Amino acid sequence: MPYTPVAPAASERDTRSVAEGTAAAPKLTRSIGVVGGTLLTLSCLTPASSLFVIVPDSFASLGTGTALTIAIAGLLCIGVAFTYSELGTLIPSSGGEYAMVGTLMGRLAGWLVFILSLIVVMIVPPIIALGTADYLAPIIHLDPQYTAAAVMLLATAMGLLDLRANAWITGIFLVLEVVACAVVAFLGFTHTHRSASVLVHPVLDAGHGHSTAVTAGLIVTGLATALFILQGFSTAVYLAEEMENPRRNVSRTVLWTLGIGAAVVLIPVVAITLGAPDLKTLGAGDVAGMVQSWSNSGIGTFVSLCIALAIINATIVMVIQNSRVVFSSARDAAWPTVVNRAFSHVGRRFGSPWAATLVVGVPGAALCFVNLDTLSEVTGVAVAAMYVFVALGALVSRRGEHKHRLAWRMPLWPVVPALLIVVLAWVLYQQSAKSLLITGALVAAAAVYWAVYLRPRQDTHWVISVPEDEQAPVEQPTTASAAGVTG
Repeated sequence: MPYTPVAPAASERDTRSVAEGTAAAPKLTRSIGVVGGTLLTLSCLTPASSLFVIVPDSFASLGTGTALTIAIAGLLCIGVAFTYSELGTLIPSSGGEYAMVGTLMGRLAGWLVFILSLIVVMIVPPIIALGTADYLAPIIHLDPQYTAAAVMLLATAMGLLDLRANAWITGIFLVLEVVACAVVAFLGFTHTHRSASVLVHPVLDAGHGHSTAVTAGLIVTGLATALFILQGFSTAVYLAEEMENPRRNVSRTVLWTLGIGAAVVLIPVVAITLGAPDLKTLGAGDVAGMVQSWSNSGIGTFVSLCIALAIINATIVMVIQNSRVVFSSARDAAWPTVVNRAFSHVGRRFGSPWAATLVVGVPGAALCFVNLDTLSEVTGVAVAAMYVFVALGALVSRRGEHKHRLAWRMPLWPVVPALLIVVLAWVLYQQSAKSLLITGALVAAAAVYWAVYLRPRQDTHWVISVPEDEQAPVEQPTTASAAGVTG
């Protein structure tokens, strides 16, 4: 089995640092627990902005089958959450997926997963931010692209602050967005226009007052976007190095976030599906307009403002968490030395990786002026492919020296990761050729970079690090065999 060594012990790192003229390996500040981590991760999952920015497009292609598709995706995400919980407690690193996969399956696999995560890191925040202006319209009319760019720059500035402060700021915003989702759910359920049977026998608008059935093929195709809608729960693993007792708290944060986030998204989707006046209105996805028709302008304005705050909140947290991926890649020497030094620098005042934050936020502001429709499809493909790699990592996580390390252990192993791989491969097969080709081209270019630059320098570059004090301790074999699920 391929194995990627973690970074050298402290004495070896210090020796190398002196030779290279750099400081000892930078570390993030441990300052949050399950509550703070769940608030941050829920804000990154951003149930309200997913509901009001991404879900409307699903209504157009899936009609009343949108709720069913998200529910199926939620079941898949339970298996994904199990794999993230096990690997995130076994290998707690701010590198997230790439650190987990790279340590278990080898450096090349870790590098390809990093590129897939980088696609998500760079594209998702601008996609979310572009919805801000639409929901500020009841108060002020703004240009969507310039507004989105301003939100990205604000998120970048917030990302430079202390993580504990951001946890509470985003927590306040999160309460407002959950309230907005609850209001929409209440209004939808109290203004129903169709029976619940359309949820399991879905239809969509065919024009001229007619409807057509939603096929199983359409639902499978829509699963990539549905996984994207629920995807944020997995980013809890990025906070492992800033979380108190990550061996226990990472798994709790992942599972709590998935459960709460899925409920906050799915319940209003069902309400909107049943409460939309007709299929044409549902397909148009104008949730704010439906809220206005169900209530009055004051409630509609309140909901719209809560949604705008949710989008801003999500963008802030995405920049915070995504910057940790860039920070970790530089600490693991994925780039030329001068770039590694800049991206791995941690500010003394707030303990945040400021250069890594800037490299996520500022280009994100520029991407707000690009047509992101195709990139949204590419992101869905990247998320599904990344989950496949994580599931593969879970299959080999109980071999070798990792077999007896204390960690949260998923039930029904290895059935859960094996089934995930099969289903996700089928989902990928159903995606558009264009999105698959674009993602494949980016991964191929990354493989070339690995072969030309990283592999010849494997003694000093791309050495995946799991800080020594955070590695899961090794338990006694007798305890391991008796414990089953630990942590």
